[in-house]
Amino acid sequence: MGLLDDAKDAAQAAGEKVSRTVEDAKERISDAAEERQADAKVKQAEADRDRVKAKNDFKEGLRD
Repeated sequence: MGLLDDAKDAAQAAGEKVSRTVEDAKERISDAAEERQADAKVKQAEADRDRVKAKNDFKEGLRD
């Protein structure tokens, strides 16, 4: 029975390692997606800021 138990333990350990590896990969992908979304939001906010500044500068120019 010792050999069978050793094989069973080795298979279980290998399965756990594969499971952890898959979970780590899924987490990395999720983190990368969140980072891309955050970057997109920053770019959108910067574009909105620049648009508002340009509009305000134009209006200020009309007032002078």
